[in-house]
Amino acid sequence: MLLKSEYLYKRAQKFIPGGVNSPARAFKSVGGVPVFFKKAKGSIITDEDGNEYIDYVGSWGPMILGHAHPTVIKAVQDASFNSTSFGAPTEIEIKMAELVQAMVPNVEKVRMVNSGTEACMSAIRVARGYTGKDKIIKFEGNYHGHGDSFLIKAGSGALTLGKPSSPGVTKGTAKDTLNADYNDLDSVEKLLKKNKDNVAAIIVEPVAGNMGCIPPQPGFLEGLRELCDEHKTVLIFDEVMTGFRLARGGAQERFDVWADLVTFGKIIGGGLPVGAFGGKKEIMDVVAPVGPVYQAGTLSGNPLAMSAGYAQLSTLEKHPELYVELEEKAEYLAKRLRVVLNQHEIDYHMNQVGSMASVYFTDQEVTGFKTANTTDQELFKIFFHEMLKRGIYLPPSPFESWFLATTLTNEMLDKTISAADESLAVAKSKVGGE
Repeated sequence: MLLKSEYLYKRAQKFIPGGVNSPARAFKSVGGVPVFFKKAKGSIITDEDGNEYIDYVGSWGPMILGHAHPTVIKAVQDASFNSTSFGAPTEIEIKMAELVQAMVPNVEKVRMVNSGTEACMSAIRVARGYTGKDKIIKFEGNYHGHGDSFLIKAGSGALTLGKPSSPGVTKGTAKDTLNADYNDLDSVEKLLKKNKDNVAAIIVEPVAGNMGCIPPQPGFLEGLRELCDEHKTVLIFDEVMTGFRLARGGAQERFDVWADLVTFGKIIGGGLPVGAFGGKKEIMDVVAPVGPVYQAGTLSGNPLAMSAGYAQLSTLEKHPELYVELEEKAEYLAKRLRVVLNQHEIDYHMNQVGSMASVYFTDQEVTGFKTANTTDQELFKIFFHEMLKRGIYLPPSPFESWFLATTLTNEMLDKTISAADESLAVAKSKVGGE
């Protein structure tokens, strides 16, 4: 029962567009009432009605150590006694930058911002300023935040709502954004040749997370690196989801392909609102106040966010075994889910990379935007709500990655498998009976 959530949702709709402050929370693709949450600890989240769920959203990725991790909470509490914000430099910003560079060695300089969207917007501006070129290449279904340049055939919330572009984006902005097919180097090469000497950057999710979890095909990231070198184009890895999650050095370390600029998101703030972009010194030195490319933010490097992020990343750096344990849990979950899906004779494709995973209800291998869209959305809708009834909170969209945390126990994973078994049986009977 979600009695209080229903009340809160009706109340919210009077004052907030759609009753939510981000479209991904709206349950548009699954129907029903969004769950309003009150508290969380580890991998258990509790809604306003007192119902508990095993969490596979993790605030869309940053809660890699679980919710309310004691070290992170203490860091925030200690910092708050000194002030919530200064709008002036603090030492924790330096410590954070040093730690990021130690974990991601090709990030020679880093600028803190307030969100992953802001990080990606800034990285694009810097790439244009550095190269003197206008156009960018992004990939259909990749999502880099709600900046105008990115809302051209975007993934995530835009894909969920069935509106891959957004009104309000000007034709001038749209013409400078070129769309390629994810995992298709030929489509990239054609755009580079057609727009010779005018592509400032290629921005890519090295592992897509916003049309579900889709890994790069062998040679794809390496090919992008070679094409960028050949055409003197800046390669930007959007690691808002994958940074510090797939490895200490993120997707770059995991796949041994290194970008010119990298963007990060909430994971570097322990879940607090924060982002960052960084990369080669020669590129980052075009950023004001050193260079002419303007970027600013009153709350950038906020002491609470920096303290929380430093506590989380320090824990990950000191305990590399956490990555091994986390991947083992993800592989266990994926293996058991495949068994259950096969038993129910349901068409599916599963992708799993490190602690990210997705299940698509399709008979096709999912490698990009077009194949992701073949998933049976009606089947997912029923599956989602059946899982919710059984205390499993999945992303409320078939086009979002699941995120695992270190706090997931074997008992929680087994409960998830059992719930999936029951939920798939119900979903199959309902879809088959229509």
